[in-house]
Amino acid sequence: MTTGRPFDPERRLLIRTRRRITAQVAAVFSLAIALLGTLVYCLVVDAQDATARRDLAVAAVSAPMDHPPPCVWLFELRANTLRGTPGAPENLPVREALDRVAADGRTRVEVAEVGGGTYLVRTQRRGEVLTQAVMDLYFPVTERRRLLRTLCAAEVAALLAALLIGQVLARRAIAPLGEALDRQRRFTADVSHELRSPLTRLHVRAQLAARRLRRERDPLVVVGDVDRLVTGIGQLGEVIEDLLLSTQLRQHRRPFGPTDLGVLAEEAADAETARAGPRGVTIDVRRGPGDHVVCGAPSALRRVISALLDNALRHTSAGGHIWVTVSSRAETVQLGVRDDGVGLDPRDAERLFARHVGAPHTGGLGIGLALVSEVMDAHGGTIEVDGRPGAGATFTIRLPQAAANPAPRLSRVLLSQQARSETDRTPEATASGRGDTSL
Repeated sequence: MTTGRPFDPERRLLIRTRRRITAQVAAVFSLAIALLGTLVYCLVVDAQDATARRDLAVAAVSAPMDHPPPCVWLFELRANTLRGTPGAPENLPVREALDRVAADGRTRVEVAEVGGGTYLVRTQRRGEVLTQAVMDLYFPVTERRRLLRTLCAAEVAALLAALLIGQVLARRAIAPLGEALDRQRRFTADVSHELRSPLTRLHVRAQLAARRLRRERDPLVVVGDVDRLVTGIGQLGEVIEDLLLSTQLRQHRRPFGPTDLGVLAEEAADAETARAGPRGVTIDVRRGPGDHVVCGAPSALRRVISALLDNALRHTSAGGHIWVTVSSRAETVQLGVRDDGVGLDPRDAERLFARHVGAPHTGGLGIGLALVSEVMDAHGGTIEVDGRPGAGATFTIRLPQAAANPAPRLSRVLLSQQARSETDRTPEATASGRGDTSL
């Protein structure tokens, strides 16, 4: 069963607008060529007619009867005796014109169709003699027809060229609108994707805090949970701010500063414990010796780590492990996120970072990893993917090192025993948490 393309009113409006612009440009070009061709044709016809009339008038007055100009024949009617140029066509002269001039004496110049030919006829009286000069218009008429065919062919060629030019101009005119529409859709997709995980974490934490408040009489017991909620809400605001600043990142207006990548990794791992805990997934963060400070936007880099952790959580089975390692090398800081989940096909590595594609086993849209790639490009960093089906996957980002900050330490982030015990004692919280995580 085949499905048609979804109805897209904005895209169809752009297509109709482009076609309308193309038609308008083609119409203007065609009209201009048609007007120019008409003007040329009229000028040529008028010039030919004026030249023919002038030459015929000179021939009628001064040309000898026996040797007139080419394509011109002379006739004289004197005392009912008609005399003409030798070799003149049998259908000439035009008797009707001679009779009218003989009657009123007025000189007449007219075009006559005689014997299938077209002639310019000048009839005039000179004293007692009627003179008629006849010019064959075969060649001028042939030139006019040739000119008319040429102009028609030029009009057709101009119409085709106008359609092509109109298409190019229409595409250039509509391109900014199309880009604006794409940015709008892109922003909507980014917001819907990027807010899903923070809202899920906040929902789970709020559920745990609410259940503990109902069981515990002392409110101070849940202060830690409330503090995590406050921190999560603040990070949610940073996510929104990061999405709004994404345009600045693309336009290289980068509000960058020194940022400790290790600290961001610990914060992101701690924020994911609410999701990892109900599933028994352990997140380890290991910071190696050396400086882990890079120059970048903290909110954007936090989203990179959060997106990598979110990707690892979605592909790690219950009871699995996720390792986050931060290390320093020559002029670079490296952060890796490795899991022991379902893994990936190395042939799909490049497709993971394409928007709305994702890996075949994810079922998602692949927006998070696409944002990771964009942030890395904006920060002058790189990202690598390694893994194989059933053996987990490793995502490694590398960024240029900034100012030195020697603070090596080793930490391990695990689900707090208190939160785990709460989850174990309330199975419904686990089921609710899993349902929320699927949002």
